[in-house]
Amino acid sequence: MEKFEYKVVTYDTGGFSGGKVDALRMEEQLNLAGNDGWEMVSCTSTNQNEGASRSIVCIFKRKIVQ
Repeated sequence: MEKFEYKVVTYDTGGFSGGKVDALRMEEQLNLAGNDGWEMVSCTSTNQNEGASRSIVCIFKRKIVQ
C-alpha cells in the first residue's frame, strides 16, 4: 500500500490590507518544493474582506519511499 506525507505551507500576501501576491516569489517557492518531491494537491486563499486575502494556503503531498 502506498503511503504519503503531507505539508501545509502558508504564503503571506503583501500590502496594507493584503491581496498583493508576489507571483514570481511564490513560483520560485513552489518550484523549490517540487524539486524536493512535493506535489501540490490544493491551494486556496484566506478571504479577508472585499476580495482581499492575507495569505494563500497550499497543501502538498509526496510518497513515502520505504
